[in-house]
Amino acid sequence: MAVYTVHQPPQREGEKAPDTDRFVFVRDGFYFWAFLFGPVWMIWRRLWLVLVLYVAALVAIAAALRYTGANNWVQSLVALAAMSLVGLEAGTLRRWTLTRRGWKNVGVVVGDDVEAAERRFFADWIDRRQPAPPAAAAKPQPAAPRAPKGNSPDVIGLFPEADKR
Repeated sequence: MAVYTVHQPPQREGEKAPDTDRFVFVRDGFYFWAFLFGPVWMIWRRLWLVLVLYVAALVAIAAALRYTGANNWVQSLVALAAMSLVGLEAGTLRRWTLTRRGWKNVGVVVGDDVEAAERRFFADWIDRRQPAPPAAAAKPQPAAPRAPKGNSPDVIGLFPEADKR
C-alpha cells in the first residue's frame, strides 16, 4: 500500500468551496521515471525551479569533477547518484513546488493505488465537512452529597484519621 499526501489548490475568485477535481495526490516513494528521465519528468510535472536548480547543480558538480581530474568512472558514479537522489526525492520536490505555489496539504491517505486513495480520502473528507447532527439534550446529573458543614474532618485525603504522634 502506498502513502499519498493530498494537496488542495488555492481557491479561485468567486469560489465558495474548493474544487475537488483539482486536488493533487502525491505518492510517497521512489519514482522510476524521475530516476530514468529526471529533466523530462521535471518538465512534465512543471517543476521549473527544481529543473533550474538541478541543472545548475549538475553543471557545478561536473565542472568540479573535471577540475579535480576525476576519471569517467567517477563522473558516471556521481551522475548515477544524482539520478538516484532525484528518483528518491521526486515526491518531496513535487510537494515543495506545490507548497511554494500556495497549495495546502490537507491530509495523508493510504491506498493500493491513487484511485483507492482518492475514494478513501473523499469519503472521509465529505464526512468531516457535513455538520454533525444535534446532540440529544443531556439529563442533569444529581449533585454529589456534601459533608455536613459543622463537623469538618481534621484530615483531608485518603486517610481516615489524623496521625497521632
